[in-house]
Amino acid sequence: MAYRSLSLPAGLTLPVLILLCLLGAGCQKENPKRSVFQSGEPIPTGPLLYNIVQTEWRTQLGDMIKLRVPNSRFLLITMSVSNKGRQPVAIPFTALEGPNEKEYREIENGESVNNWFGLLRELAPGDTRVGKLLFDVPLTSYRLRLTDGGEPGSERIVWVEIPLSLNSSAPNNVNLPMPGQ
Repeated sequence: MAYRSLSLPAGLTLPVLILLCLLGAGCQKENPKRSVFQSGEPIPTGPLLYNIVQTEWRTQLGDMIKLRVPNSRFLLITMSVSNKGRQPVAIPFTALEGPNEKEYREIENGESVNNWFGLLRELAPGDTRVGKLLFDVPLTSYRLRLTDGGEPGSERIVWVEIPLSLNSSAPNNVNLPMPGQ
């Protein structure tokens, strides 16, 4: 069986190459979207703009009358969320992933947590909300999973590095004066 090469008239070669590139024959470059962010930087995902403001580790919550003790440790994450879209958006619940890839879901009981995000999290267009997320997790570094609030299976997921920091009173990326200064 003999193969013949296909030759195009000189004037059609460039338009055919451009068409092939547009159809995805190897010339199209993807626009990769960043999916891992650091605490303290803006995190855009869909109409929502997240920012992790502070992390805080606790061995207990509440007072002597209503003391809450975790199975491991309480991790409080202060987060701001802005709705940059034109429609109200429900702020989805979050989860942490540990170094062993084990998933830890957000605790749905914010008793004794000042400024807890709560269960009802609808955000109007142009609004911003700051609140705390609560987790009961072992003491280590994590990645926080955030979504754009889209339908399951089609939502955009981003991750935020939550490094282990035992300086629980200082917000991330903020220099506080030393005592006596």
